[in-house]
Amino acid sequence: MDATPHLSRQDKRTLALSSLGGALEFYDFVIYVFYAKIISDLFFPNSLSPFWAMLNTYGIFAAGYFFRPLGGVIMAHFGDLVGRKRLFSLSILLMALPTLIIGILPTFETIGYLAPLLLLLMRVVQGIAIGGEIPAAWTFVSEHVPEQRIGLANGLLTAGLSLGILLGALMSLWISIQFSETEIHAWAWRIAFIAGGIFGLFALYLRSYLKETPVFKAMQARKELSKELPVKQVLLKHQAAVVIAMLFTWFLTACVVVIILAMPNLLTTAFGYDRASAFEMQSAAIIMQMLGCILAGTLADRFGCAKVMMIGAAALAIVAAIFYNSLGHASHITIFILYMLLGLCSGTVGMVSCSMVKMFPAPIRFSGISFSYNVSYAIVGGLTLPFIQILSHYSKIGSMYYIFALAVMACVTAMVFKKKFESSIKHSSI
Repeated sequence: MDATPHLSRQDKRTLALSSLGGALEFYDFVIYVFYAKIISDLFFPNSLSPFWAMLNTYGIFAAGYFFRPLGGVIMAHFGDLVGRKRLFSLSILLMALPTLIIGILPTFETIGYLAPLLLLLMRVVQGIAIGGEIPAAWTFVSEHVPEQRIGLANGLLTAGLSLGILLGALMSLWISIQFSETEIHAWAWRIAFIAGGIFGLFALYLRSYLKETPVFKAMQARKELSKELPVKQVLLKHQAAVVIAMLFTWFLTACVVVIILAMPNLLTTAFGYDRASAFEMQSAAIIMQMLGCILAGTLADRFGCAKVMMIGAAALAIVAAIFYNSLGHASHITIFILYMLLGLCSGTVGMVSCSMVKMFPAPIRFSGISFSYNVSYAIVGGLTLPFIQILSHYSKIGSMYYIFALAVMACVTAMVFKKKFESSIKHSSI
C-alpha cells in the first residue's frame, strides 16, 4: 500500500484555482513587454526620440519590479495576521483592475502628460499586487496539501506562472494574425489588456470558493499568530533562510527573464531568426519549462528539494553551454530541440518555492517568503536585462556565461540548504 497521501479533490481544486489566478496575474504583468514599442509611441510626446520614449516605457515597466517588495511585505504582514485567503483575493483584484484600466487609458494625444503618469500608477499597483500574489499562492497551497505532496503542489503552481507567460505570447500572436499593424497600433493592442482584466476578475470570483488554510486556522485556534511585526522576526531570527531564499530567487530570475522572456530578442537580432520562428520556439520552451516544474516537484517529494535543485541546475549549465555554442552553427531543428531541453531543465525553478516553504515556520512563513523573494527579484529582476545587454557587447552568447554562473551558484546554495535545513526538517511537520 502506498503510504504517501494523494492530493484530495479539495487539494486539486485549490491548486487549480491558485494556479489559474497566478497564470492570469503573470499574463497581466508580462503583456506590457510585448506591446512596449506601441506604448512608447502612444503614451509619450512625438518630440521625444524613439530611444528615450522606449527607455521611459521600460522605466515604467521596471517600476512594477521596484514596488514588488513594498506590496509583498505589506500584504504578507496582514496575511500572517488576518489570513492567507483575504490577501490572496486582494492581490488578484489589484492586478486585474489596473490591467483593465490600461486597456482603456487615453493616450498622450488625448490627455497629454497625464497619460504616462496614469500608466505609471497602474504599473505601480500591479507591482504591489504581484509582490503579494506569488508568495501568497506558494504559502496558501503548501498549507493546504499533505506535507508529502508539497513539492508536486509547488511544481504545479510554478508551472501555472509559466502558463501566464505562454498565454501572453499566444494572445500577442493571435492579435498579430487577426489585425494589421495599423489596426494593432491604433486600437487592437488594447484587446490583450481588456481581456486580461476581465479574466482576472473572473478568477477573483472563482477564488471566493477557496477556504482558509488549515495551518492558519490551527494557529488562530491555538493563538499562535505572530504578536510582533512578522518581517521583523524574519530579519532578526531567520537571516540564513533569507539569504538562501534570495539566492534561489536570483537563479529563478535567470531561468525566466533570460531563458524565456529575452530569448526571442536574442534569436532575432543576433542570429537572424524571423519573429514567428522565435516566438514558436519560445512557446515550446515555456511548455517544456512547465513540464520541468512538475517533474522537479514530483521528484522533490521523493528525493528532497536540494538533490533535485543540484541535479537540475547542473543539467541546465551543461545544456545551456551546448545550446548557446550551437547558435549560428547548427540547423534550425537542432536549435529548436536544444532550446526545448533548456526549457525543461529550467523547470528546476519549481524547487525555489518548495525550499522557501520549508525554511520559514508557519507564523512568519508568508512574510519570510515574500520579503526574500520580492527584494531579490526587485534588485536582480530589474538589473538582469541591462547586464545581459552589456555582456552581449563582448559576445553574442554573453547570456550563456550568466546562466552558467547562476547555475553553479544554485548548486552551491542547494548544498548549504540541504545541510542547514533539509536534513533537520525531513521528519518535522510543515
